[in-house]
Formats: sequence, C-alpha cells, structure tokens
Amino acid sequence: MSPRGVAIPDVRERLFAAAERVLSREGPAGLTNRSVTEEAGCAKGLLYNHFADLDDFVAQLVLDRFERVAAEVAPLADRAGQGEVRENLARAALVLLGADGPVVAAAAVSRSGVADRVRRAWRDGAPGPGTVQDALAGYLAAEQRLGRLSPAADGPVIALALVGTVHHLLMHGHAEPADHPSLIRRLVAALVPPFGGGAEAGGGGGTGSEAGDGGGGGTAVPPAAE
Repeated sequence: MSPRGVAIPDVRERLFAAAERVLSREGPAGLTNRSVTEEAGCAKGLLYNHFADLDDFVAQLVLDRFERVAAEVAPLADRAGQGEVRENLARAALVLLGADGPVVAAAAVSRSGVADRVRRAWRDGAPGPGTVQDALAGYLAAEQRLGRLSPAADGPVIALALVGTVHHLLMHGHAEPADHPSLIRRLVAALVPPFGGGAEAGGGGGTGSEAGDGGGGGTAVPPAAE
C-alpha cells in the first residue's frame, strides 16, 4: 500500500482500473470506497481526496471510459474507402461493447445519483452516445460520397439502430459477451444491404468472420441516457 503523503502518479486511472476489477469480480454491490482503495493499494481516504463521493467517482469513471470510446470512433470517417463498409461499421459499434462495458454500465444504472450526473454531463457536452452515433453516421455519409454505400441507405437511422442495440445489449440483453460480435455483425448485415455487387458494402464477408474480436478491449462503457 502506498504510504500517506507520497504522491501517486495517475491516481484517477489507478482508482478507475481498480474499480473495474472490483466490478468484474463482485458486481455493483461490491463497489465501495474501501474495496476500490484496497484493490488499488491506496489509503482509504485517497478516493475522497479526488472525488466528492462514491457517486461522483463512478460517474467520472463512466464519463472517462466513454470519452475513450468516442475518441476511438471519432476518426472513422477518415478511413472511408478502406476495408469493407460492413466490417468497419461493426468494429466501430463493438468498441462500445469493450471488455469492461457491461460491468461499468451495471454500476452506473444501479446508482441513481450516478445516472443523473452522467446525463447532466452529456447534456452539457461531454462525449456520450450521441457522439458515437454522429461518428457512425458521418462515416456512412463519407462512404456514400465515395460510391461504396447505396444513396438510399439512411445513415443516421443505421447509426441510431446500432447504438440503440448496443445499449440494449449492455443494459438488458441476455446474450453472452462472447456472442456480441456475431450479433452486431448480423445486425449490420441486415441494416446495410450489399451495394454494387460486392466489396462496397462489405459483400457480406465481414458478418461472420472474426467473431471473437470484441473491439476496443478494456474500454469501459456507460449506459445510454434513458
């Protein structure tokens, strides 16, 4: 355990990572100031030196992890014209279902104070579900301009369907996490029909391959605002 008075580098990330391990092992009920600081090897008072209370800590964890997700998805439109449209879209959606997404989402929804703080932050402009939805829609628009996606495809609605499905899988889905990649790829195949007879829309090739790739492993994800 770090001695009192000794500065700990990257203390927020150290506490966040410890919280994710506690959540994975014990679920939301096991998340306490003591369990987090013990897992992090820190003094019990450290968490309250950096956060107002446990709800503030969990809310900041959710917002931090979602900011990472949004940053990972943001450059997607710049990659238009590369790879397969369907597979690119599926991989971007799967970033939301990173390894720690379900446990962090469960922690957020189990504490009403956390959900309120996260929603307020998103309303005030923090990266949220809408940020990812806009990135997916922007990517699809870029592919349409390149002629790799049908002009009839409704990019914003496809993006909404993907983000909404991820929210369902995080909060209400009964599928095992290992099944998420194949489910998302099947959804993308249904939403994005082949265009131009092949690779423009992925040609179906990305819907069943690499099913074990969850994308963005370790990225914590929060629930979409109800």
